[in-house]
Amino acid sequence: MRNFSLFYAVACFILILNGTVNAQIVISKPSLGFTQACASPSFNTYNVSFSFSPESALGASNQFILELSDGNGSFSNPITVHTTASGAVTTSPVNISFSLPTTIAGENFRIRVKSTNPTSISSSSNAFPAYYKLQDTPFSINNLIASGAYCSGGSYLLSIDNPGGPSNDSPLNYPSLTFKWFKETSPTTSVFVADGETLLVNQPGTYFAETNYGSCTSNSFSNRVSVSEASSGSTSNINSSLGNPYCSADGPTTLSAINADAYQWFKDGEAISGATSQMYDTNESGTYTVNIDLGNCMTSASIDLENTDFTSSINVEEINNLNDNESLIATVTTSANSPDFKWYLNDTMISEASGNSYQITQTGSYKVVVTQTSGCNAETEFPFIVRSAFPDVAEIPNVISPNGDGTNDTWEIPQQYVSGTNTIITIYSAQGNIVFSTNDYQNNWPDNNIEFQDINPLYYYVITPSNGKTKKGTITVVK
Repeated sequence: MRNFSLFYAVACFILILNGTVNAQIVISKPSLGFTQACASPSFNTYNVSFSFSPESALGASNQFILELSDGNGSFSNPITVHTTASGAVTTSPVNISFSLPTTIAGENFRIRVKSTNPTSISSSSNAFPAYYKLQDTPFSINNLIASGAYCSGGSYLLSIDNPGGPSNDSPLNYPSLTFKWFKETSPTTSVFVADGETLLVNQPGTYFAETNYGSCTSNSFSNRVSVSEASSGSTSNINSSLGNPYCSADGPTTLSAINADAYQWFKDGEAISGATSQMYDTNESGTYTVNIDLGNCMTSASIDLENTDFTSSINVEEINNLNDNESLIATVTTSANSPDFKWYLNDTMISEASGNSYQITQTGSYKVVVTQTSGCNAETEFPFIVRSAFPDVAEIPNVISPNGDGTNDTWEIPQQYVSGTNTIITIYSAQGNIVFSTNDYQNNWPDNNIEFQDINPLYYYVITPSNGKTKKGTITVVK
């Protein structure tokens, strides 16, 4: 009886052992369909394959799980990058696609495969570099200023711009990214200098930064900056945020100087009041300079700022006299690219006028708007007035007879003093009182009846042109 019990126990143990052995599978080392994973928002799909045996040992609910190590190949905190559906995979070999996490960065990642029913883990794959390129476009440092300077014994700080100019996609907007700084050793070679978002330079040379994507090819690199030791009379550069030439129709451009302790800006040799910061906004072309205080020494910078706006002129005056049965041809001359012309009379667009010239036959308030339609989208306008012509009087009269007969009823003076010339006309009574004053004389005095007593009234006039000699005299009013 005792022997039978022992035999029974051994048989059960063998059956249990066989069941356990039969429920195990072996998963091969994963085979990678790539040598490096350089992912980006536009591409993030990678393939891995593996085999397992025996197929018959898989449980109906089994799942295969792809796990990703850290950048040093450690699976102490693995990242799951793909999990198959329960029971979806039943045959070997297996091909699986997966995507990388967007924060991934390192040179020695590995993949391994786990099964859930039965539980098994493969060996890890070959190591591979993997980076997710969140930012993969050129970016700016040093406000795109191509130079920097430091005093003897000092240093110059280079930093990645954030946000920088309107077209700058600063990599500092992506907190997971890291950066490397390099110094050029030739036009095509460079050496690594340091890691970080900034670099303190105390050696002359040309420096630039790159986003750290390791062995992955990347377009995330900065402009070059040449740094030198400042000496007496040394100069650096000024950057214009909208370029040079710039389009003033886009608003003011920002002029930027190198990092320093203090600044003073000048335009065309004249100091600009209050312009004592690293940056200066302007919408005017000209020669701009800045004196730069580096602490223990001084340097300066200069830029001849130009705009791509056009120049235009018109052949008529602000105020034009039009005689009866005459016409006036207004013509615009312009350097605009592919110009567009719109003419207006009393703020209403003249539909049939679309060229650079327009023949005017009636009085009114005119303007022409000139638009450059190619390149810098800018415009300018010329307003002008066309009115009935004043008579061409040669001399200033000293007698008028406002009796309503249509001859010599008002004091008509030469055209150089009438409306549109900004001439001040003042008329005084014999007692010295001002009876009339205007800077827009319409040849219309007197505009009311003058009372006559026993003698003809006498008045005095003073004509004060905007430029020229003042004229004085008398006016006798007769019946």
